Amino acid sequence: MKVDSEQIIQLRRDHGWSQEELAVSAGLNLRTVQRIEKEGVISLQSKKALASVFSIDLSTLDYVEPVHTKHFEYKTVVLKNDVSWISGWGKKTKHDASYEVDTILNTFAEAGWRVHTVNHGSSVHGGAGQMQVLLEREVAHQ
Repeated sequence: MKVDSEQIIQLRRDHGWSQEELAVSAGLNLRTVQRIEKEGVISLQSKKALASVFSIDLSTLDYVEPVHTKHFEYKTVVLKNDVSWISGWGKKTKHDASYEVDTILNTFAEAGWRVHTVNHGSSVHGGAGQMQVLLEREVAHQ
């Protein structure tokens, strides 16, 4: 099981103990204490021994996964194209060329943007031939 190795190191230092002194006090092997502090992996028996020697509750040593929140910025782009009921989105400039929409979206992708949502316009609202694209990209948390 995983334990908070940083907390174990801090508790040991608070008591003024070396790893060897902690091992003796807890009835553990020195190598076991070194492994626990380095890797944060522990058996239930060793965890009980450490909790006892530090006079703390067993759950106090539990490892808690840090919460990482991702932050995004968004951009909306409206693309206008020549479309009909039988054609696909975009207008090819050459027979074997990619659609212009692909070129535009790939330009945004090169800048780190990815497509989040696509809304196609309808003739009911005068939006035929339009496509609204919501783009997103992750930003560093400050």
